[in-house]
This record gives sequence, C-alpha cells and structure tokens, in this order.
Amino acid sequence: MTQDNNAHVKLISKPENMLRTVYTACRTCYSADSPLNIYDCDSAHDEEKMLKLIKRVISSGHYSTIEHIQISFAISNISRACSHQLVRHRHMSFSQKSQRYVKEKGQFEYLTPETIEKNSELKEKFDNFMRKVSEFYIELTEAGIPAEDARAVLPNAAATSMVASLNLREMIHLANLRLCTRAQKEIRMLVKKMCGELIKEEPWLKDYLVPKCDRLGYCDEDKSCGRKAVRVQ
Repeated sequence: MTQDNNAHVKLISKPENMLRTVYTACRTCYSADSPLNIYDCDSAHDEEKMLKLIKRVISSGHYSTIEHIQISFAISNISRACSHQLVRHRHMSFSQKSQRYVKEKGQFEYLTPETIEKNSELKEKFDNFMRKVSEFYIELTEAGIPAEDARAVLPNAAATSMVASLNLREMIHLANLRLCTRAQKEIRMLVKKMCGELIKEEPWLKDYLVPKCDRLGYCDEDKSCGRKAVRVQ
C-alpha cells in the first residue's frame, strides 16, 4: 500500500535556453535574418521584448513555434487509472513500469481515491479487497502463471511510475484541459505538480499553464463549475 496519495513528480529534462529558443522560432517567421543570427543577437536577451512577441504569436494560433521545446518528467505514485487518462494525450511519449515484466511481491502498492479515504467504513472494505486481490495475484504467480497473465486481476488503483515527455504545445494543452476543476482530482493534482516544476524553472510560462477557461475568458464545457461565465452559443 502506498504511504500517501500524492504524485511524486520531478522535471528531469528541458532546453537550457527555452525562452530564447521559442523567441527565435517566432522571430524567424517574420524576419529575413537567419535563425542563428536571431538567436545570438543581443536583443534576444531582452526578456520583455521576447515575451511580447511570443504572446502575440501564440495568441494568433501559430503553435508550431512552441513545438521545438521538449520536456521530460519522472513520475511515480500515481494509479493506473490516472496513467490511463494521461496516455490518452496523443503528443506525449511514455516509458512506464511494466506489469508484464515487473512481478509484484507481497502487497502491491495502490492509491485510494480521496472520496473513499474519507469514509472509514468503505476505506476498510477497500483495503480488505486490495489485500484479497494481492493474495490471489500471488497465488497465481506461485502456481506458475506468468506475471503478464496474473496482472489481469490487478485493479486501476494499482500504483505505477513512468517517464513522460512532451513538447511545450502539448504541455500547455495538457494544463488547459487537466487543470479544469471538472478533471478527476488525481490527474488534476498530477498536472498541477508538473506545471509547478516547469514554472519554477521558466516563470514566464505561468500565464499559459492554466485551466483553459483562464486563457479563453469563458467556460466551454457542457457542465460548468461556475469559475467563468459559460460561452453563449
């Protein structure tokens, strides 16, 4: 069983000069000068100037300029239910702990949803059920059933870990969708930590790594949480 329900997230890779790289991509589209000269130009050290152009280009929908930035995170202590949601994002790459090759020994680690955690009676039943699943899993593997088949009994609550990589365009898209209060809490908290790790290194991204209603100025969900006015059709 896991000791807590908090995702463990660390930013492990990003470009050293992210802002200048994005600025160079943006400026190249509107300049006769070469990208190398733009990147090396003294004006590329003027953060205010760079941010002004980047904001204008991104606001216009010219997203290819932020696809040059690749970011990688080490993630652990999340449930398989959470990872199944994360892998639905098309422009991400994942290397995930395999239930086929990694055999569970003893009680497997699992995450308990907060709604169950708050109900002591249901929490006890939940933990008992996880113990029974673990006992049957071990019975299967000890009987010679391969881990790749025994894993069929492991639940969505089972803990997993991964290295996840994505470009900046997808990072912003991920934040816009998964920071929404209508997203399930576990993935919302995971993405919040991912954003926090990146913003610590690149503070200029704080205006982009937000729920989509903050960027749009309105809510376009079928059911609104009430933070922003619903878009009028």
